[in-house]
Amino acid sequence: MKTVRDDTGKRYLLLKESDSASLVRDPETGNECYVQNDRLESIDESALETAARTVSTPVRTLLTNVHDDETLGLLVELDERGPLGIRTLLDGYDFCESDLHGRLTVLSAAGLLAETDVAGERGYELTEKCERALDAIRTADAGDATPSEDPSIDAS
Repeated sequence: MKTVRDDTGKRYLLLKESDSASLVRDPETGNECYVQNDRLESIDESALETAARTVSTPVRTLLTNVHDDETLGLLVELDERGPLGIRTLLDGYDFCESDLHGRLTVLSAAGLLAETDVAGERGYELTEKCERALDAIRTADAGDATPSEDPSIDAS
């Protein structure tokens, strides 16, 4: 499969190509249709990248920059508690200074955190992008059972 774009700029996944028209799928809706070949051009983007674009930008940013539960938990805590000073983060959670600094740097560079002033000291707060991403994944997860509620996990 490869990515193509029609003459309006709409991206599709190319499923089948013939002499005059090609079968394409809209990655956002899943709808398939035939489009005349002279209206299509190949673009330099993998089919998987095109498929990933169906996930909102804030969620994609969160997924590609948060690699473990501790980092996700840090964002959740900042969401729940509001902006926190660097000393509060160091004292309240099990991060060494260099580990915390590394995580904060990555999250800030990704646009998920912003540096702010908290009670006269350097602190961090979530950006709007991060808040939207957390809201989206919490909404998607709302119907799922937590591990303690999952009958396949033995709590004993």
